Amino acid sequence: MPLIENLSVAELCAGCDAWRCTSGAGRKEGEQEKMIKVSVLYPGGAGSTFDMDYYLNRHIPMVLAKLGAACKSAAVEQGLGGAAPGSPPAFSAMGHLYFDSVEAFQAAFGPHAGEIMGDIPNYTNAQPTIQVSEVKL
Repeated sequence: MPLIENLSVAELCAGCDAWRCTSGAGRKEGEQEKMIKVSVLYPGGAGSTFDMDYYLNRHIPMVLAKLGAACKSAAVEQGLGGAAPGSPPAFSAMGHLYFDSVEAFQAAFGPHAGEIMGDIPNYTNAQPTIQVSEVKL
């Protein structure tokens, strides 16, 4: 996937399996664990549809099963509103997947990319935006 081949990986925290570590257990001074986040953002707006029930109960379980142990954590968010009171959310939903490295993501996702991406029309008519990020905190 050329989109993510040349990305660097951030360092966060070592010594525990949680993607957010506050203990620092087992970490030597200055030593940190690498972690990346793959975010899939589904734009909202007039005419866009999003079936959260399908996404939570069918798509995400399928994705997690395919990615296996390479996926360290997952989160799903549903947009409620924008910054101004009463304004619509910029995104109907967001999905986030956490991995130890870009390489771990690529190795887990690559063999299943067609099936995972092919499921998108089953829950939305929106074209998602995908971003790979360095986890800093």
